[in-house]
Amino acid sequence: MKVFHCDHCGQLVFFENTACLGCGRRLAYLPDLALVGSLDENEDGRWISPLAAAQGRTYRLCRNYTDESVCNWAVSGDDDHPLCACCRLTSLIPDLSQPDAREAWYRLEIAKRRLVYSLLALGLPVRDRLDDPAQGLAFEFVADGPRADGGPVMTGHANGVITINIAEADDAEREKRKRALHEPYRTLLGHVRHESGHYYWDRLIAGGPRLDGFRQVFGDERVDYGQSLQTHYDQGAPADWPQRFLSAYASAHPWEDWAETWAHYLHMVDTLETAAATRTDNRPTGRGRD
Repeated sequence: MKVFHCDHCGQLVFFENTACLGCGRRLAYLPDLALVGSLDENEDGRWISPLAAAQGRTYRLCRNYTDESVCNWAVSGDDDHPLCACCRLTSLIPDLSQPDAREAWYRLEIAKRRLVYSLLALGLPVRDRLDDPAQGLAFEFVADGPRADGGPVMTGHANGVITINIAEADDAEREKRKRALHEPYRTLLGHVRHESGHYYWDRLIAGGPRLDGFRQVFGDERVDYGQSLQTHYDQGAPADWPQRFLSAYASAHPWEDWAETWAHYLHMVDTLETAAATRTDNRPTGRGRD
């Protein structure tokens, strides 16, 4: 993730910031410019940025920014939708009357925004279900308890909808599940990245010219998915999985191998971007070597 600087005072600011700690000015992420910028309110209630690239542009603040304090994105001034492009992807939020639900929602939205930032940077299609009912992406943040279909709330992806159990936003509960399932890397960002891999498999690979190449690398996805997962949970990963997969779960089925690889690719891109933005230098100096 990049780091940013206030356009007025030069103070270091970060992706989630809503106000500059140096000069106190309003901040927002400007998706059209892919950066966090400071904003000044003009006469008609819109916001303008002092950035040269933003000259002639006006902005509004996402409703989830002004009313709910769970977002920090801006909306183009000529866009009438009350929500930013990222918040439009959330089709179901937690019941805010329940204890800790708002905090869970806030944490989930942070993870989703970081995912969307990466997807947009990579030039991937990111469309909501209103703009693209057939292939759009949606997120549902759901609490534990029986669903309308009678089943439990499971984190996963189905037909373009990524469902995250909001219990994953509780650090203690997520750590408990991580230990129970023997998953050394289990985070909210990891969840949304992994599940987005399933979504983009449907968008980029299924039934298309990339399918044969996928099968050569990851295997034949026509192997029974449910049975493969059951075998994985009953018997665990094969003993040699570290030589053939990047995680134990990736060995369960070609779809999971793809989704784990997709997620870890995004992890690596994010890490490298952070290193570049902070000018991290890991080159050996030569001192202390024989």
